[in-house]
Amino acid sequence: MTTSTEESLWARCFHQAPDSPRQLFCFPHAGGSASFYFPVSAQLSSVAEVFSVQYPGRQDRRRETSPDDLGTMADQVYAALRRQLHTRPTTFFGHSMGATLAFEVARRFEADGGELSRLFASGRRAPSRHRDENVHRLGDEGIVAELKRLSGTNAELLGDEEILRLILPAIRSDYRAIETYRCEPGAVVRAPVSVLTGDSDPKTTLDEAEDWRGHTTGAFELKVFPGGHFFLSAQAPAVIAILRNHLTTSGG
Repeated sequence: MTTSTEESLWARCFHQAPDSPRQLFCFPHAGGSASFYFPVSAQLSSVAEVFSVQYPGRQDRRRETSPDDLGTMADQVYAALRRQLHTRPTTFFGHSMGATLAFEVARRFEADGGELSRLFASGRRAPSRHRDENVHRLGDEGIVAELKRLSGTNAELLGDEEILRLILPAIRSDYRAIETYRCEPGAVVRAPVSVLTGDSDPKTTLDEAEDWRGHTTGAFELKVFPGGHFFLSAQAPAVIAILRNHLTTSGG
């Protein structure tokens, strides 16, 4: 049986709200860490208890090996958080790789009898839309160049060689996991799906974002924002408002 220690290892709660009737789990992007969602937790702690998934291989888990297979990672996340996910109405939010991972964890949750309130998939094309990408095969400099291009990692970190040596193995594993991922044919969730995307995201076209529609048997909506792959940083107030509205009006 999963222990509370395992749960806290995998999901960080920066602003505890144990009496809240609902919970939100946030899944970071490739190379991301739980702290990326600290502002989300701060803004929404009055309407939900917010948890941010902490993958192995980064921050305080940097000595652990990060899985380089998305299915394996989804298995590990669900095994660690299974008990907690079943305790109260639950919503998932994932950005980039985190969107696909959230989808796969949602499939495991539903197969185990769970009912997800809604899946928010941000900055990621539909699971069935594959591109032949090989960032994980690049040298360290190539991976750093990709991170700079997408503007998803603090520029100061990318200029610090000591920190780079610590985080690059996890980033490479994340890229390998998402770039080698292949969606099971016909994979769907019952939960409604909201897709958020930037209108100039080099990683996701509007058509690729729209194809998430085929991965749910529930309601679907697509919201387009100005910006690139990390549009949600500049559009944070609008994204927070969408999440707040869902959490306060849907019961989940």
